[in-house]
Amino acid sequence: MNPADGAEDPRLEHLVDGIVRLAAGELDARIEPSEKGDAIDAVITGVNLLAEELGHIYTELEERVAARTAMLRRTQVELEQMAKTDALTGLANRTLLNERIQEAIRTGTDSGGAPAVLVLDLDSFKAINDTLGHSAGDAVLIEISRRLRSVVRASDTVARLGGDEFAALITGANADEVLLIAHRAWEAIQERIGIGTESVWPTASIGISLSDGSYSAEELMRDADIAMYQAKAQGRNKVQLFHPDMLDAVQERSRITTELRTAAASGQLALLYQPVIELASGRVTGVEALIRWHHPVHGTIMPDNFISIAEETGLILELGRWVLHEGVAQLCRWKQQAPQLTDFRLHINLSAAELLRSDLVADVTESLTTNEIEPSRLVLEITESVLMSRKSVEQQVLEKLRALGVGLQIDDFGTGYSSISYLRELPADTVKVDRSLIKNLETDLRQQKFVAAILQLISAAELEAIVEGIETAGQAAALQAMGCLYGQGYYYGRPVPAAEILPRISPS
Repeated sequence: MNPADGAEDPRLEHLVDGIVRLAAGELDARIEPSEKGDAIDAVITGVNLLAEELGHIYTELEERVAARTAMLRRTQVELEQMAKTDALTGLANRTLLNERIQEAIRTGTDSGGAPAVLVLDLDSFKAINDTLGHSAGDAVLIEISRRLRSVVRASDTVARLGGDEFAALITGANADEVLLIAHRAWEAIQERIGIGTESVWPTASIGISLSDGSYSAEELMRDADIAMYQAKAQGRNKVQLFHPDMLDAVQERSRITTELRTAAASGQLALLYQPVIELASGRVTGVEALIRWHHPVHGTIMPDNFISIAEETGLILELGRWVLHEGVAQLCRWKQQAPQLTDFRLHINLSAAELLRSDLVADVTESLTTNEIEPSRLVLEITESVLMSRKSVEQQVLEKLRALGVGLQIDDFGTGYSSISYLRELPADTVKVDRSLIKNLETDLRQQKFVAAILQLISAAELEAIVEGIETAGQAAALQAMGCLYGQGYYYGRPVPAAEILPRISPS
């Protein structure tokens, strides 16, 4: 075959066309060889073989890409699942719960059925971790999650919000059904949980928020949380339905917290002083410093209305610091005005949180030194429960305060543990008997015997007793007859400003 004849061979045109189609990605394109079996047919056969090989390679590549894509999708789903699931219990976490609440609100708006949220917090869970260890605590949380799953319906969502706090989203249920589920959860939680050879009986405080169709997910969670804390405030181990006035109370507490932060700097805080009396002589032996908040709008606010808020928010540390500095400075002024009062003592209440303040001992020392006050003239009143349940840190602080020479007094004795076995071991000098024990002292013979026995126990423990809340001459006489040395109360004087104290105690 000469070149001229080959140039006109139609197979060449088919060959070029086939190669172009292959290059364009048509891997199934094939070129039909002729029966000549010459060089052109050999090239056509080679191109067809190449196309077939490319097809195999491409198919295998597609399969690999598909497998890798599927794996990546599975991994993504798993990661999303992990990001929305609590690792310990397998429950939904806060993120997933929030998404489902939002979806329930949307679908509920369309169907007319509003969702409800339960927020549940275990009572005294920290004690389980402290006594049995964190692995035991984890076992309790896992069992609680199982019990919660068992009391809700398949359409509901149970979530762990963190720590020992759980929540449940209830959909398509009326108020009575939601309350029934909440009480089932409350009952199920209280059943015994075995941890090795130990047993625990957990309890929980549960708050319920019922949507009216206009609530957001954040508002539902907020209101359920408020109701739960209300249940705790009422004594724990309760189921509490949210009411709008609870939100008003929370907002009021928030306002008080904000304004309390600047109260000291604004000069709104003041100390009043209530005399401590030697019953036999009527002599004033000291005073207890009592804080008052003179609010520019709301007038005088008593400590019962803000001390608990200060303790919850940590502001009690700053309030305690202010009371210490102001009280000791006032004691210095009295000392300068009446130097003959060498044994006159100042009583200051010390909160549990302040015992954990790292600079407490240094602050007390500096305040006494700066004002040239002998440590024995300062008495720190500490609640009975703190003294009896003290841990190593509190114990060290109390020992340092005693070594400094500061007086320590058990406050509100008779309202807490009141354990006789503890009485001799307490790092204290005096015991203040709570006012509740002398309320019926004049008319109740059994109460008289009871108070007399308490005073004898305090004396046997080589401690001195101060009885608070004395309001009548009869109470004062009865206590003196029982051998009580000291007292305070409205019968002897109400809390008064510092300027009114010296005229009462200085010689005329």
